[in-house]
Amino acid sequence: MMKTNMGNADRIIRLIMAAVIAILFFTKVIPGTLGIVLLALAGVFVLTSLISFCPLYLPFGISTCKKK
Repeated sequence: MMKTNMGNADRIIRLIMAAVIAILFFTKVIPGTLGIVLLALAGVFVLTSLISFCPLYLPFGISTCKKK
């Protein structure tokens, strides 16, 4: 089982960034390959926010969760 390593602020920031990227892509401000790559990154942001786990934090021992 994955241990959560993302706090609420981290999750909210990722969701906001994903929404901004999606809006910019669908309004054709960010077109083409760059837009598709950023849209995929936005999808990763949403997924990691929903499960409260970022695999890139693991090797570095980073956790934005509040200490219990």
